[in-house]
This record gives sequence, structure tokens and C-alpha cells, in this order.
Amino acid sequence: QVQLVDSGGGLVQPGGSLRLSCAASGSIFSIYAMGWYRQVPGKQRELVANIISGGSANYVESVKGRFTISRDNAKNMVYLQMNSLKPEDTAVYYCHARISLTKYSGVRDYWGQGTQVTVSS
Repeated sequence: QVQLVDSGGGLVQPGGSLRLSCAASGSIFSIYAMGWYRQVPGKQRELVANIISGGSANYVESVKGRFTISRDNAKNMVYLQMNSLKPEDTAVYYCHARISLTKYSGVRDYWGQGTQVTVSS
């Protein structure tokens, strides 16, 4: 019923930039938070950045000053602007949203399909 579609990954040289986008669709009552996680083989998925309904943003320490998360509430979209990319940023990036489907239900977590970001010369 709820679908997240993420996009914008690709191959970029160190120091380059990419912008990831994610759109949420379906029967949604409220979106409490949207964000981005990343995962590399052999390592568990980690939070990169998220933004809550009140507008506060959180970042993993390694991306502070380089990445910026933003949200368009009217479009149910979230973005991740990634600047000064480093090889260690290489990962599959997954969009995430915490959503209530009805007025009376609790929150559930939803995930995009993932988009590959590769930073290499």
C-alpha cells in the first residue's frame, strides 16, 4: 500500500557530488520521519541522515558538513545532497520512512529498493 522509490545513485569521482531522491506514495496518514541508510557487504545497515516532522535533522558524524538532508512535505519526498564524496561513502543507499497508515494505527517502517553510490577514480 505504501511504496518508497529512491533514485540518484551512480559512479562519481572523489570530491564529486550526487543528489539522492526518494518519493513516498500510497495511503498515508502521517509521515513522522524520512531518511537515508547505507549498507556495504559484510556490515550492518547504518543511519546516514534523517529528518523528523518538526524539521530537525540528524547525521552520522562522518558525513557532517558534507551531506544535507531536506524534505518536501507537500510532495512526500526527501533528498540527500552529497558533496565532497569520499571512497568510504561507497554503499547501497536506502530511503526510509516512518509512517502511520490510519489515525489510530501505530507507526511502521518502510524502505526503498536501494540505489548504488560508488565513489572511485
